[in-house]
Amino acid sequence: MTDTRPLPRVFSSDNTAGTSPEIADAVARAVTGPALPYGADAVTGRVRDRLREIFETDVDVLIVSTGTAANVLSLAALTPPWGSVLCHRDSHINNDECGAPEFYTAGAKLVPLDGRDAKIDPDLLRTAVRHKTGDVHSVEPSVVSVTQATETGAVLTPDELGTLATITRDAGLRLHMDGARFAGAVAALGRTPADLTWRAGVDLLSFGATKNGTMTADAIVVFDRALTPELSFRAKRAGQIAAKNRFHAAQLDAYLTDGLWLRNAAHANSMAARLRHGLNAVPGVEPLGTTDANILFCRLPQPVIEKLLADGFVFYHDRWEPGVVRLVTSFATTEDDVDDLLRAVGDATATGSR
Repeated sequence: MTDTRPLPRVFSSDNTAGTSPEIADAVARAVTGPALPYGADAVTGRVRDRLREIFETDVDVLIVSTGTAANVLSLAALTPPWGSVLCHRDSHINNDECGAPEFYTAGAKLVPLDGRDAKIDPDLLRTAVRHKTGDVHSVEPSVVSVTQATETGAVLTPDELGTLATITRDAGLRLHMDGARFAGAVAALGRTPADLTWRAGVDLLSFGATKNGTMTADAIVVFDRALTPELSFRAKRAGQIAAKNRFHAAQLDAYLTDGLWLRNAAHANSMAARLRHGLNAVPGVEPLGTTDANILFCRLPQPVIEKLLADGFVFYHDRWEPGVVRLVTSFATTEDDVDDLLRAVGDATATGSR
């Protein structure tokens, strides 16, 4: 029997999108013929070369299968078991990694800090990097982890990154960037990837791609190459050095070719901007925070939320406070998708006001 139910209209996460056709084609081309295993193939080498060009420096690259792996392996290489990771309270590593940072670091503690738009407040960081240092009764501040773009859709500017990096470096700590939506930040700011990473003081970048068009491939970009040997051993122990790495590499090769990664991100950002602009015009809707990239939060009346869910729209609405919803666009979101949601919100609010 044919399922005639309409497809859900999904705004819960950019992970729900498929893959870019260019990336699917690249994987199909990698299917035939032999290739050296474990990252020794030509395509993996080409990805390293592309990332060296993009970041304008001689980076090392480890391709992994998930953003979680990129984050936790990076943190493990930067943090002893008795160390602490200073991060924002709303960061992905603090809320959505199921204890993986603690597991892979063999016990390092996450220390959450506050700040607007899910950005670490510099004054709070200045205190945290010095808190109980050298005290064997406490964890030792070891690494700061920032998120770009943040979990609320804001982006860290080079000046903001530089401020956090200076505080970090002056205290003798290392700086990690969770770049699950790094492409969105680059597209939003119009600054170079170098300006947003190593030039600002970042040691390791979790280079996200699955939210922006790849199937199963993310990467760790290593700016401090002295970390590469330890990272390589940790990646192997974690099962993150794939025998047929060429299939991961083929995805990233296509992703980085002809600016696809930035085009995808710019499109997702523009769809979020279109959505926020439309919501601003709907009575009873209160957009919240800053929408620089492809995530936006807003406050909706509960009857409106229930009507949207009944109409087949999918989004997170029960994770924060009553009436607060998160809407996420992707490279696959269309103008029609956004306009359908705006019409539905408008209709639901109008019905509720009668």
